[in-house]
Amino acid sequence: MSERRLRVLEMIDKPFLGGGQVHVLALSGALDKDFFDVSVAAGAGGPFEAEAVRAGFPFVPVTMGKSLSPKAARKIAAVLRARGIDILHTHGGVAGLYGRWAARLAGTPVVVHTIHGIHYLHYRNPLLREAFVLQERFFARRSDAVILVSEADASAARKRRLVPADKIRVVRNGIAPPKPRRAGADAESEMRMLVGSSSPVIGAVARLHRQKGIIYLLRAAPAVLARFPEAKFAVAGGGPLERDLRLEVERLGLSGRFLLLGERADAADLTALADVFVLPSLWEGLPLVLLEAAALGKPIVATDIEGVREVVRDEETALLVPAGDPARLADAVIRLVVDRAFAARLGERALAEIPPRFNLAAMAGAVQNIYLELAVRKGVP
Repeated sequence: MSERRLRVLEMIDKPFLGGGQVHVLALSGALDKDFFDVSVAAGAGGPFEAEAVRAGFPFVPVTMGKSLSPKAARKIAAVLRARGIDILHTHGGVAGLYGRWAARLAGTPVVVHTIHGIHYLHYRNPLLREAFVLQERFFARRSDAVILVSEADASAARKRRLVPADKIRVVRNGIAPPKPRRAGADAESEMRMLVGSSSPVIGAVARLHRQKGIIYLLRAAPAVLARFPEAKFAVAGGGPLERDLRLEVERLGLSGRFLLLGERADAADLTALADVFVLPSLWEGLPLVLLEAAALGKPIVATDIEGVREVVRDEETALLVPAGDPARLADAVIRLVVDRAFAARLGERALAEIPPRFNLAAMAGAVQNIYLELAVRKGVP
């Protein structure tokens, strides 16, 4: 390779700030600037674009729909050619479809794809599920490497023959150490004003999608509130189920007690002020929000599913409950509210054990080693 920096484009589809988008921003910021000239791409106009610009990354607006569009692929290919991209790294299924298609049209030398959870294996429609399996098999063969964020996902990818074995790379998610918080910041923050002074606060940060299981947290809330009427539930995140969840909040008579705060750039502030942090997902790749909660020393209740089990251990760094079980979820939350000493021990162990195992520097180092290895192999000048 020459002395010039490699031009990298990190691409994701939607412009909201979900786990994948947070991952892209963190990875982009952690890549070695001596070797890589990094831009980011996504749909225009959302908070992801604002955060990318604020962080100083060149932002490339791209349009990607769920239905196949050769025109959209050609437009992205034109962007890749115009910007002279050496390495295209796509994140998630839609960006993986359009980005890898466009890279073939543009002749982009190195193509890397990250699967942030194999979501389509959980689709209810078997025909749609198999269609996505076939799609990934097709594009994985035309990728230079496919990154899986957990060993569980890598095992599933091998089992379903999604990715050729020699192209699979496992790079687990990582986060930067949390920034020191100003004394009194929680009480003065906008998030505290939104949530109010109630205690305890049971917090969740999640996209309002079936995967995240927020409906089960909502159904667990009445049992918790019967025991602790002063408690408040707060969920930061938007998504396709927001209207349905708001209607269910009203039906259960929980308005003012179960808060749906919408998509927020300051969602980390909710994690910081929560007395108990809950992740009730039905499936996960490797959830960033658990890493963030652990880094703040929060007592965690999560579902006993693959991906989560790679982060926490039941009764040691979190309480794990069966997925889709509101009664068990409520029992775990109540236990942590009642036994504050045990809750504190869980949080302390999580803080001591999890951040060192899932750190941003290690994640970024592994990814950039993949980039450099492939650039050398492809003879990128």
